[in-house]
This record gives sequence, structure tokens and C-alpha cells, in this order.
Amino acid sequence: MAMNVGSSSDDDMMVDINTTPLIDVMLVLLIMFIITIPVQTHAVKMNMPIGPASTPPVPPEIIRIDVDFDGQIGWNGELVAGRGDLESRLSAVAQRADQPEVHLRPNKLVEYEVVAMIMASAQRLGVTKIGLIGNEQFLD
Repeated sequence: MAMNVGSSSDDDMMVDINTTPLIDVMLVLLIMFIITIPVQTHAVKMNMPIGPASTPPVPPEIIRIDVDFDGQIGWNGELVAGRGDLESRLSAVAQRADQPEVHLRPNKLVEYEVVAMIMASAQRLGVTKIGLIGNEQFLD
């Protein structure tokens, strides 16, 4: 007496995956995720200052040094007589307790030697707040 446990034909094999356990696991994880999310309040807690309103800070004084294409140096729109005049003005700026900002704006066509001389003089005389502006002209 022989016992036939399975079918002998290969055409009856099931090739689909059973997704029921996967769906069950997914639903359990989704429920656990929803439970563990903290309840969010819609209130925004802010610490507001108490006391008199402070006055806005005074904007710093700005000195603009323009260098023309031929090496002419301008100090806030007026021409500087020479290197000695420029250095005397820079030393007066360096002697101030609250130094103004010095904005150096060279022309695109000026030689680098002139710009380097101005920056070296400013550093040697003790000007600490100096910066180059107008750099967008050098992108081309």
C-alpha cells in the first residue's frame, strides 16, 4: 500500500508569493509608528525681550577709495595728489579709535601694482577694516 503525498505533475506548482503575512507585518508596523509619533502642538513658544527697545546701531563710516584705469586715486570722490597724500589720509584713518571701513574699488584695467601699493600702505599704517569691492567686474 503506497501513499501518494503530492501530485506528480509539475503543472500544478504554485508560483505566486503569499503576501498575506507581509501585509500583516506592514499593518502592525504602521500602527506602531502612528502610536509612537508624539502629539504635536500648534503653539510656538517664544521668549520675547522685556524692557525698553534698543536703538539700532549706527552704521559705520565708509571711506571709498577708487582707482581709475590710469592709476589715478580718488578718496570719496576727490582726487588724491599722490602717494604721500594718500598715506597721510590713511594714517589719519588708522589713528582713530573707531576706524571707518575703507572700501577699495579698483578699475578692471588698472595695473595690479597700484592696488597692491594702496593695500600695503594701508596695512603698514595700521588700517584694519579694508576690503575690495566691485569684484563682479572681474568675472568676465
